[in-house]
Amino acid sequence: MTLMNVSDLGEFGLIERLAEAVGAAPPQELIVGIGDDAAAWRVGEQVLLATTDTLVEGVHFRPEWAPWRELGWKLLAVSVSDIAAMGGEPQFALVTLALPSDTDVGAVDELYVGLQECAAEYGVTVAGGDLVRAPQAVLTVALLGRAESREGGEPLLLRRDGARAGHVIAVTGTLGDSAAGLRRLQKGAAPDDPLARAHLRPRPPLRTARRAVHLGVPCGIDVSDGLLQDLGHICRTSGLGADIRAEAVPLSPELRSAYPPEALALACAGGEDYQMLFVGPSDTVRLLAGSCDDRLVVIGEMTDGPARQPRLLDAAGGEVSLAVTGWDHLRGR
Repeated sequence: MTLMNVSDLGEFGLIERLAEAVGAAPPQELIVGIGDDAAAWRVGEQVLLATTDTLVEGVHFRPEWAPWRELGWKLLAVSVSDIAAMGGEPQFALVTLALPSDTDVGAVDELYVGLQECAAEYGVTVAGGDLVRAPQAVLTVALLGRAESREGGEPLLLRRDGARAGHVIAVTGTLGDSAAGLRRLQKGAAPDDPLARAHLRPRPPLRTARRAVHLGVPCGIDVSDGLLQDLGHICRTSGLGADIRAEAVPLSPELRSAYPPEALALACAGGEDYQMLFVGPSDTVRLLAGSCDDRLVVIGEMTDGPARQPRLLDAAGGEVSLAVTGWDHLRGR
């Protein structure tokens, strides 16, 4: 019998395997299950949302370059981003802290200062959680929220399977700053460095995501594992390809200045930007761009080509090849 490690499957292969393991027919109340940014289900007339995220010391952060206050902010913000990716409203958080016995109490106080700052920014109430002892810090948030419904009961949700051929692809903000910020932190940059701050204090565009779903944008995902990898989830779920114009990918001046040869690769594959990617009819996306507070840039379109994956194209239409297309937690790349 050949042994297989989880790294052989990778994060997304393991998710598919686990989905099969629990693959009994879902109850009628479940609207969205495994494979999207958050689960969604009906409770009476309401549609509730739930997601969870974990930060592990030595894997996702090191206290010597990630202050506890910033960790508190990021711990909640990454789950807020998942709720935004569904077009929903975050409401209640449960926080689990697994901590070594010698953890400084002051560090935990600072963690919760940052956590409460993020909660206040996004209208979240921390309603409870759990505490356990562990050999290294493991920080987990389970975030509950809700989605609104149209008259007649149809839930207002952004879905990964909502893309259609000819729909345009747009992203908020700029991409690649977080991955660049991580590099700078690892080399000793201060937390207030602009790129480092993008990594430590992501600001998911929640209001724009909610505006998008109200305008009728059908498809969205947050950019957490890298633009190309996250767009790839939409391609596979919707059964389509996608063409991205390399020159349209939004890059910040700070990223261009700090890493000029690698800026595009960091933007397309770096991950942890927690910006939003929307896919929808061009008129609807144009209306969103003109009515939201965040910068929104069209970078490509969905195609009905046989390859169910995104292509990055240069100005002449040639395909740009990148060594890595995104982050996989189990493969560490």
